[in-house]
Amino acid sequence: MHEDDLIIRPARPEDEGELAVLNRAAWSPLSDVSPQPPEEDGVFDERHAPEQFLLALLDGRVVGYIRQVPATPLASNRHVRQIQGLAVDAEVRGRGVGRSLVGAACAAARAEGARKLTLRVLGWNVPARRLYESCGFVVEGSLAEEFLIDGSYVDDIWMARRLAD
Repeated sequence: MHEDDLIIRPARPEDEGELAVLNRAAWSPLSDVSPQPPEEDGVFDERHAPEQFLLALLDGRVVGYIRQVPATPLASNRHVRQIQGLAVDAEVRGRGVGRSLVGAACAAARAEGARKLTLRVLGWNVPARRLYESCGFVVEGSLAEEFLIDGSYVDDIWMARRLAD
């Protein structure tokens, strides 16, 4: 894949069906705390608006997304954004789509005035942790055994990247 072939753009309401298909297909116990894939046909609701999502398109098809939102509704925390979802189609993993989406989310957060971008990742999700580390994120903390998934206790790892110079 050439970088010129990949298009990153904000989601639109009409992307919801394709986004829902990707969301279900990308579900994995490696990255999700819910016991099974989402069943709903939609992704957008009062808490998940199209403008929170950036999409990766390859040959006109949605192959990835990232969702970036304010970390909290507090004015004193306005300078922090949080990644609350990243998915890449299995057919294109390892080709830079995730890295491009993370970079685009960092740029969007910076453009919104954010100084810091945070995220949470399951401790056993080594591929995601490596991706985030390669994009400049560092571990800021962890909650040991925060989740019980399929009989195993899993740590919740908090990572962050500074955006301001």
